[in-house]
Amino acid sequence: MRNLLLAGVAAVMILPTAAMAQSNVEGRVGKLESEMRAVQRKVFPNGQGQYVQPEITAPQTQAQAPGVPATSALADLSSRVTSLEEQMATLTGQIEQNGYRLRQVQEQFDAYKRATDARLKALEAGPAPIAPAGQSAPLDTPAPTGSPRPGKSPAAPSVVTGDTATAVPAAAGGSAVEKPATGDAAEDAYLYGYRLWQAKRYPEAEAQLKKVVADYPKSRRASYAQNLLGRTYLDSGKPSLASMAFYENYKKFPDGERAPDSLLYLGQALTKLNKPADACKVYDELSDVYGAKLSGSMKGQVAAGRTAAKCQ
Repeated sequence: MRNLLLAGVAAVMILPTAAMAQSNVEGRVGKLESEMRAVQRKVFPNGQGQYVQPEITAPQTQAQAPGVPATSALADLSSRVTSLEEQMATLTGQIEQNGYRLRQVQEQFDAYKRATDARLKALEAGPAPIAPAGQSAPLDTPAPTGSPRPGKSPAAPSVVTGDTATAVPAAAGGSAVEKPATGDAAEDAYLYGYRLWQAKRYPEAEAQLKKVVADYPKSRRASYAQNLLGRTYLDSGKPSLASMAFYENYKKFPDGERAPDSLLYLGQALTKLNKPADACKVYDELSDVYGAKLSGSMKGQVAAGRTAAKCQ
């Protein structure tokens, strides 16, 4: 009798405790389910209430021996909480992965947009018509800025015969610029393009300099020609095409003699295109890659370019 009384008292004491534990677990379950719905709304916006249901399966129970009590309600609720917590972790990981993929797609799109904008600007500018052989292109473009760097520069545009430069100014009416004949095909082709640029016959100079790069890619003059092609675009008021030509020279001929010059002029072209931040990055690249090789004059030009772009 005494034992039955003690058992009854113990049951009365245990029942409130179990009820409180069950209530706490149910509270956790309710909170997790609420958070699950919030996560699903974030993952599936505009889902019109069609959420992914938690993948919670009832625990498989083995046959109990006679006299062994069945799984308690508290254990079932604990199993539900564990399943919900696992699914919350899975959904959180999926959200993070989706965010990373979206950032990658955005970066790729931005790069594509920049490249497309550059091409569209190039198409809108359009190359000037190339004058027929023996005729001069209209000289309606601005005069070139800065002193020319490639090759030996005579004081005035001249007609060259053989190795000797004859001081014959190229008249605005269209005096012919004869091709030099030094015996070196690559040298002659480049010098002819240089003379055309110096005479401000930009369309013909563009065509000739492109031909030098295409025909003599392994010649030291290829770097000169590609750089001067950018100068030609820049002098004829086409900074978009100029920036592409300068970058191409740096990319194709990083060890070429005019690669540093191309970075310098690329910074100037980007400044003209109202992209000072990009110009500053180019000047940084120039100093990092070729800083030890830069002359005092070029260092001064870099400083002036950084000032114009308002670099920090």
